[in-house]
Amino acid sequence: MSATTPERERTIHQIAGHAEDNPYHRPSFSLKYRLLRQLWGIVYVFFYRPSPPPLHAWRSMLLRLFGAKMGPGCHFYPSGKVWAPWNLICEDCCTLADHAEIYNPSPIYLESHCIVSQDAYICGATHDYNHPDFPMVSYSMRLGAYSWICARASVSPGVNVGEGAVLGLGSVATRDLDPWTVYSGAPAVGVKTRLRIVRGGEK
Repeated sequence: MSATTPERERTIHQIAGHAEDNPYHRPSFSLKYRLLRQLWGIVYVFFYRPSPPPLHAWRSMLLRLFGAKMGPGCHFYPSGKVWAPWNLICEDCCTLADHAEIYNPSPIYLESHCIVSQDAYICGATHDYNHPDFPMVSYSMRLGAYSWICARASVSPGVNVGEGAVLGLGSVATRDLDPWTVYSGAPAVGVKTRLRIVRGGEK
């Protein structure tokens, strides 16, 4: 199913303006939302980004202060970026590596043991290019348990990643990824299956 399928849970972001206003110049979010984003940016620059890599609990605490739900054992590295912590829901042992980014104007769920590797990009929003006002459209997304988004790979808006799926190096997911399948390419296609993992081993 493509990311633009109407059945996707999506949110349209657009601030109303006067008829004569250029809609391309209107903000997509309220003033309160933008101020919260600015505050998070300050905290990121002065307290999150400079923290030593082993201080995962410190960074999880900062994310929680801004509304993130962080399970135990999450490893979020200092140069990884979360656009809106209040729209981040993580189960246990999730990883966001250095220079990886989660762009989440709508909620994004990371299930248990999900890994987002270096320079990977999870894109949770786009624009409706068929609408004259070009409004932002964001999607709620889910990355399944034991899934792995490899280095420099990208997940397109509205795409869900199945349990145990692997998106290979530099690949681009434009459609949902099936569970326990390895994907490669741009757009990504399934190339092999992966052994199912359970706690304590494989099955």
